[in-house]
Amino acid sequence: QVQAVESGGDLVQAGKSLTLSCTISGLTRDDYSLGWFRQVPGKERSMVSCIGPIDTTYYGDSVKGRFSISRRGTGADSINLTMNSLKPEDTAMYYCAAFYNEIDCFNGVYKILDAWGPGTLVSVSP
Repeated sequence: QVQAVESGGDLVQAGKSLTLSCTISGLTRDDYSLGWFRQVPGKERSMVSCIGPIDTTYYGDSVKGRFSISRRGTGADSINLTMNSLKPEDTAMYYCAAFYNEIDCFNGVYKILDAWGPGTLVSVSP
């Protein structure tokens, strides 16, 4: 069973930084692409950032230059998302997932999870 657990969300003021962590258990290979997604009530989940098996990184337009994705530990199943210069519009529930390739991660399709994890809430005040 493949499951994701996210942590690190908090209430912060605009302009501050925050680092989220994710661990995905049950993966059977070490070459998956891993990614962060976010969702606000009433809107679809959207891709924030992905990292490929050789650490190529991808970012959504709204977070480029402010957010950074990285692998943690051995890197096969754990990632961080460092968020700088946070804005109120970054307020959302953040989720992570694994994918067979970078294209699937970028498009948020065919995730290798039995279900989305609980997520971690990031709230940014003005």
